[in-house]
Amino acid sequence: MNDIWIIITASIAAINASVLGTFLVLRKMAMVGDAISHAVLPGIALAYWLSGDKTSVFLLPAAAATGVLVSMLIDFLSRRIGIQSDASIGISYTLLFAIGMIMISGWMKGNVDIDQECVLYGDIALINLDKVIVDQNLYLGPRAFYTELVGFIIIVGSIAAGFKGFKLLSFNEDYALSLGVNTNFWHYFLMALVSIMTVVSFEVVGAILVIGFMVIPPATARMMTDKLVSMILLSCLIGVISVIGGYFIAVWLDVSITGAMVSFAGLMFFGVMLLKGWRRSGIKETAIALGK
Repeated sequence: MNDIWIIITASIAAINASVLGTFLVLRKMAMVGDAISHAVLPGIALAYWLSGDKTSVFLLPAAAATGVLVSMLIDFLSRRIGIQSDASIGISYTLLFAIGMIMISGWMKGNVDIDQECVLYGDIALINLDKVIVDQNLYLGPRAFYTELVGFIIIVGSIAAGFKGFKLLSFNEDYALSLGVNTNFWHYFLMALVSIMTVVSFEVVGAILVIGFMVIPPATARMMTDKLVSMILLSCLIGVISVIGGYFIAVWLDVSITGAMVSFAGLMFFGVMLLKGWRRSGIKETAIALGK
């Protein structure tokens, strides 16, 4: 039963990351998602320090605000100052992540119970230790499952409600502007959702798996389809398959569960890439044989 809860919880985390990652990949902003996943650390630390509770309702708004802040900082450095976009991303997220580490290990030491290793790698194998029990004996599953479920509801609900805006932003920002769409709103809304997705996944799967699933499944799905809805669904499916396959490989080889899941996703990416390459090669050879 513990295995099932781990797989289900990680699958929801993979779906959350894959849905948002689809829009980031289409906008060529995959590394911005990486930046946000690190940069929200000071927001999380500050919210937890003020509330003293890991389950505080202030964590999500604080993370969302920090994500928007780092996004604005990246835009400021690249558009106003003229620094290269990749350098702007590197400067912004390393600075904020370093500040977060100082806050946790330095002046908040003893008051903030956040493990930096846990933030990076997660502890998904231990999620069943934090149980939700009612009436003293009815086990409803690990708390991490419900945390991820809240994130899923927020993310999927927001994407469904604003699908047209996110779609226009992803495919043709200039066209969206010509229609009077407030692209800045949708951009920062997406960044806020990425921040929320990151914070609900930190203690469950860690930043490494979040980053991997924000990029690898959407990139794999992009090679398989040109339709947005199909890409989102395929990305989620690839993420869930990676969770299941990676988990059983980790158990079999007795290795890191998070590492195995991301590695499985990577193998799927290269598998699809090779198949697409062979397919194109076959089409080309057929065309040559037919004299086309």
